[in-house]
Amino acid sequence: MTLVIRGQVISFASDGAVLHEPKGAVLVGGNGHIEWVGPANAIPAHAMSATMHDYGDKLVMPGLIDAHIHFPQYRMLAAPGRDLLDWLSRFTFPEEARYSDHAYAAVKAEIFLDRLLAHGTTTALTFCSVHKACADALFAAAERRNMALITGKTMMDRNAIPAVQDDPETGARESEELYKSWHSKGRLRYAVTPRFAVTSSEEQLRLSGELLKSLDGALIQTHISESAREIAMVKTLFPNAKDYTDVYDQFGLLSERSLLAHGIHLSERECQRLSETGSTVVHCATSNTFLGSGLMSMTHLQKAERPIHIGVGTDVGGGTSYSMLATLGETYKVQMLGGYKPTAAELFRMATIGNAQRLHIEDETGSLSVGKFADIAVIDPEATPVLKSRHELSQSLEDILFSLIILGDDRAIAATYVAGNRLHQKEAA
Repeated sequence: MTLVIRGQVISFASDGAVLHEPKGAVLVGGNGHIEWVGPANAIPAHAMSATMHDYGDKLVMPGLIDAHIHFPQYRMLAAPGRDLLDWLSRFTFPEEARYSDHAYAAVKAEIFLDRLLAHGTTTALTFCSVHKACADALFAAAERRNMALITGKTMMDRNAIPAVQDDPETGARESEELYKSWHSKGRLRYAVTPRFAVTSSEEQLRLSGELLKSLDGALIQTHISESAREIAMVKTLFPNAKDYTDVYDQFGLLSERSLLAHGIHLSERECQRLSETGSTVVHCATSNTFLGSGLMSMTHLQKAERPIHIGVGTDVGGGTSYSMLATLGETYKVQMLGGYKPTAAELFRMATIGNAQRLHIEDETGSLSVGKFADIAVIDPEATPVLKSRHELSQSLEDILFSLIILGDDRAIAATYVAGNRLHQKEAA
């Protein structure tokens, strides 16, 4: 069967171009891939009898991609902490300890993924807990939905409660077992996941580097330079390293397949090295402001002489919203405070094709291009009374997109499709 999705079709290209068909359509084949995109009055003849989902003037765009989120923290939004390290010890580690139980993790994985879909997110790079059972449960739930999901068991062998620690050898062995079970199964991929330098010994970081080299196609995800106290602790733990970035560099953890969350307080030397290695810094604006960690400057990271790739993520549960719309709005505010004014189109590009490129999945998702999976978010720019009033003043597509990042949230998500299957639909008021 084929499906036609009609609406105001929008897609973002990496070169800055924006596809905009005010009265457009997307034709989805029976294999879940996009077969055609264009004006609704030019739908191919063979598709005229296809099932039609008509969304009128709502926006039909690529599904949103979250490049940094923590599955076991999905209940923890608004958990207060004095700073990052206090928040981890008081709330995060006890919560993550629950995920040693596979049955518990399996139930929570269903809730977590359904919540992502309700917010228009079709793909995520996700942290699990230290427990293999947690990653198994999340992979299985994502496979049932045919989602492009990347995750891995967290590895940490110190500076945490015993219930969420592993040891270097066990962490490496279980990571490899998970990779063999799930990587490239359907649309799933594996990420080697040492939490951060504070909670991993030199031996664990060394084994993480060896895994990254040996596991073909795997990514690596971790955290870097999030808070001042964290940076000071890393300096104490690794006295022979030049800086925080050098800790990861020494163990072979920096490459074009490396995604490091936060990067708020990076020095010029660190930026130079991250640029040279092709590493990505993932900006997590809502958690940075919530935890008082600092304001990451995109201008600083993207100096022309040594530009660093930048992704964007919610960082739930330090982040305060599952919504990539709200996350983009906070990103806008943080950058404005630093003297840079990103456009709404630029921010949506980061959250779609940009994040797809950072995750090395741009060949299958991130834009409404023929041949890619039909991962689609349908967004209503008049979803709430406030949005509706604001929409009456919009004079351009940029105006519409901007109002959504400042005023939008899950209420604006009319429907979410994964590989052409509608997995979320907003209930009628």
